[in-house]
Amino acid sequence: MTAPAAPAARPLDRFVPLALPVVAVGTLGFDFLSYDSAVRRFLAGGVLYDQSFDFTGAFGLFYYPPPFVLLALPLTLLAPSSAAIAFTAILLVTFIAAVALMPVPARVRWVVLLLGGMSWPLVYAIKLGQVGPILLVLFTIGWRWMDRPWRFGAATAIGIAIKIQPFLLVGWALLTGRRRAVWATLAVFAVFAVAATLVAGPSSWVDQATLLARVSKPIDTPHNFTPGRLAFEAGAPVALAWAVQIANWVAVALVVLYAIRRASPVASYLAVVIASQLISPILWDHYALMLLLPVAWLLLKGQWWAVLVPLATSVPLVGISPSVTYPLAFWVTLLAVVWLGRAEQRAAPDAPVAFDAPQASDAPEASEAPDAPDAPSTAPRPVPITKAAS
Repeated sequence: MTAPAAPAARPLDRFVPLALPVVAVGTLGFDFLSYDSAVRRFLAGGVLYDQSFDFTGAFGLFYYPPPFVLLALPLTLLAPSSAAIAFTAILLVTFIAAVALMPVPARVRWVVLLLGGMSWPLVYAIKLGQVGPILLVLFTIGWRWMDRPWRFGAATAIGIAIKIQPFLLVGWALLTGRRRAVWATLAVFAVFAVAATLVAGPSSWVDQATLLARVSKPIDTPHNFTPGRLAFEAGAPVALAWAVQIANWVAVALVVLYAIRRASPVASYLAVVIASQLISPILWDHYALMLLLPVAWLLLKGQWWAVLVPLATSVPLVGISPSVTYPLAFWVTLLAVVWLGRAEQRAAPDAPVAFDAPQASDAPEASEAPDAPDAPSTAPRPVPITKAAS
């Protein structure tokens, strides 16, 4: 989670009443106002990336990629307070759009919508003005149209322009044979990158990388939920905490590579989405809102126990659920998706696997029928029936 200006007051946020999380004074739009102030400072002739920060979480810190400036510019036409309200509305709309676009039956969408309304990660992300709901809708577009290169590429490129984590999907597309999707992603992002370079200057990329490297401290950053940080808070020495953190990164990488190789394409895609958050050097609590996407797929597959994942981090349990709930929620969801995806792949032995030809995404509704994969279908063709010679 992203800390308010007074770090000591952060734990109090976990005990806010159910009716208050969206309107808590002093934190509404907190993160958005940091982005907004950086862009306004840059437009006034100042620096875009303030190099005076040593830790993440403080007000005013902006370390998103330079193309993010292009997306934030329109809101600078408004006063900062009005822009924060507008951005909050945008986040609400994007979350609803993400649920509406999920390629699952309507009953599952309603369940996910209700779970989202109770989700502390989602509520807190919207309250802070975090970009999580925007990434959620972009990940959803990537899932729904994973075999439509330009739709997948545009959504993924916009995600990379906002945060670095979605870049993992480029590797997923490459390893699953979706080369057109890779080129589409790179092409769209190149447009953003060139425009951002013209606006912010070539040095902005170096400045962003330098600042990001300095503040990415998984063990030292308070109030974050990386396994290494939690081990450190439990009393482990720094060296052991780092060992725990590195082991977490290695384990995530191995599980995701196994999913890409052995699980169904949809399961491997969702595994990469989960991993994009779990391997982050800083794991804020609001990152867990991304779990609504794989939870929707698990519900589609009849795994109704999956509702417990978002419920474990719901608003009524704020201050009750232990900190370890967050990394555990990511790991439980990741392993469940991979296990079910592997079982699904085994049930269809003739279906293509990763490093071979791409497979169409799940299409549970009739409305998804027109979205066929761009590659020719690998399904066996029916044998034609011919008349016997007379």
